[in-house]
Amino acid sequence: MTTLREIAERVGVSISTVSRVINQDDSRRISDETKQKIWKVAKEMDYRSSRRAKSYRPGAKRGREHASKLPVIGCIVALQDNKYNHPYFSPIIQGMEAKLLESGLTLSFLHTQAELKNEVLFNTLLDTRGLSGLICIEGLTSSLYKRLKERVPVIVGIDVNDSEIPIISYDRMSAAHTAVKHLIELGHQDIGFIGGTGLSGKLDREKRFAGYRRALEEYQLPYQEQWTINSHWDADESYEQMKALLMAAERPTAMFCASDMMAIAAMRAVTEAGLSIPRDISFIGIDDIEFSKYTTPPLSTIHIPKYEMGYAAAKTLLDSLEDPYPFAFRMQLPFKLITRSSATQVEAMSVEQV
Repeated sequence: MTTLREIAERVGVSISTVSRVINQDDSRRISDETKQKIWKVAKEMDYRSSRRAKSYRPGAKRGREHASKLPVIGCIVALQDNKYNHPYFSPIIQGMEAKLLESGLTLSFLHTQAELKNEVLFNTLLDTRGLSGLICIEGLTSSLYKRLKERVPVIVGIDVNDSEIPIISYDRMSAAHTAVKHLIELGHQDIGFIGGTGLSGKLDREKRFAGYRRALEEYQLPYQEQWTINSHWDADESYEQMKALLMAAERPTAMFCASDMMAIAAMRAVTEAGLSIPRDISFIGIDDIEFSKYTTPPLSTIHIPKYEMGYAAAKTLLDSLEDPYPFAFRMQLPFKLITRSSATQVEAMSVEQV
């Protein structure tokens, strides 16, 4: 049986650090990067928490033939690749695995939407593994999702648009509105947008874009389509399109970016053009990924409770396996404005430029 000492030696940290992470002890600060390494190694070494590994029993209402048989739980992420090191999705997965480990369980598989285009892999998941439950992170194609719902007993979604299953999320429109409102309160009136579209392929149906537009309308500020960048959630496109925007005769004084990754890429384009952030252009993002506080300057953003969403989704799934909820629900976790140095007062900008 794997011990905490073995995990500590593998990761290169103390046993006490591993213990704190495994037992959700936040009495001391441990970086998200270290936490992710510990959870990854714990999973690879098939660690089982002695506290609850032997105590889990599926509820009688599920009608299981063997009460001692542990449920098979999987996760699908709406990504093309980089499922283990994505700065937004990795903390969500970490939270899921933390909750499962408390019950002596681990994820049986973690696949991207792109991987499930392989029919052999997809059918193997559904037919031969006795899948008990599934957590879907963000929207999947309708055909894939339909097939999953037909075969998987319990599904919980994270930011999935389905009124028939439990959903864990945050209010994307309000988060965007809060970010843009912060820029407006700093005196900005010329505010651009960087983001992408969802499964609909239409930007005006994307909630963070809708929150941006709502804030402009609320403060009676004009929407400038030429300052809208649809990067398709691709950092390279954000970088390239920001470079093109900087060549325009008129440019915004601030950019609201619907993800920190899009913001960081666009900020590089600004600095490479010889401009200063925030003196020439202010930036604010959404997500509060770990790297956002290390940009130059540190990125103002909206903190999204990524770890907590994963933890809540796993708890909801385990609860559903024992005693299904009588109705579907949507749980929205709170977000928080994080002010750093990438956004500043317009008055301060004009004084420095004189």
